[in-house]
Amino acid sequence: MKAIVWTKYGPPEVLQLKEVPKPTPKDNEVLIKVHATTVAAGDTEIRNLRLPIEYRLLLRLVIGLTRPKRVTIPGIEVAGKIEAVGKEVKRFKEGDEVFGVTGFTFGAHAQYVCLPDKNALTIKPSNMTYEEAASAVIGGIESLHFLRAANIQKGQKVLIVGASGSIGTVGVQLAKYFGAEVTGVCSTDKLEMVRSIGADSVIDYTKEDYTKGDKTYEVIFDAIGKSDFSGCKRILNKNGIYLLANPRRFQKIRGLWTSLTTSKKIYSKLATYKTEDLDFLRELIEQGKIRSIIDRSYPLEKIPEAHRYVEKGHKAGNVVITVDHNNKI
Repeated sequence: MKAIVWTKYGPPEVLQLKEVPKPTPKDNEVLIKVHATTVAAGDTEIRNLRLPIEYRLLLRLVIGLTRPKRVTIPGIEVAGKIEAVGKEVKRFKEGDEVFGVTGFTFGAHAQYVCLPDKNALTIKPSNMTYEEAASAVIGGIESLHFLRAANIQKGQKVLIVGASGSIGTVGVQLAKYFGAEVTGVCSTDKLEMVRSIGADSVIDYTKEDYTKGDKTYEVIFDAIGKSDFSGCKRILNKNGIYLLANPRRFQKIRGLWTSLTTSKKIYSKLATYKTEDLDFLRELIEQGKIRSIIDRSYPLEKIPEAHRYVEKGHKAGNVVITVDHNNKI
């Protein structure tokens, strides 16, 4: 099969298209014929290990100290069709169309991948293409995790920083589903898109400092880890909660102190990926409450180009990888 092989830590060129053996599922695994996957900001950060030092060390232990060794095919989000199942698998059967995450085994950037049936994996929404389904996984689970922690009540004011990203676009739609009045923060060229997915109002951060206004919020959700901590704390209501999806180290420290010494709460706990959360998201998708935003798509062999685009930091929603099963290398 064709797969992107990760040869070392570094620039996009370390990702090379190669022919590798097609995997065989173990007794507790399913073999997925991959039709779509994604490249997210996290994929680029893992590739070159441009991460906080504590995460960098953890990933080296998981992937390989000096080069990718235990993990050689990257990719986390996946949508495809089950081609074979292990004898212990009860949840799926051959022919099921599924979407989910590979987790620390990675491997989604290939024509086939084997995953344990206990992974966060479930039936694909009937009203989504494979490309749309692959785009809904991580952004959906991360947004659901953080917004549930806020326990949003109908009518509360929610500010979403990074509203045009893969997490933010789902976050806007989920917050609206929970009954919030949503303000999205993004750049000029993405204002209309953020409005189109339900934001009640939008702020162009290139023209306006959203932390300097008079409006305050019960919930502030930083979906990208680039908000001004002091400024956001100022516009957070007395008993409000500040959600940090990608917190920097100093934000964690200041967040802990703020939560201990004031009535304002800072929440940055990492999400865990669960099948039941994907099932919940699938229901909302099939009800028309959530849709995927796709910026652009690339074929599997153009993944280095996709990484270069994502690293620019200007994508709207998701960058999708389509997997062709007809062409040879």
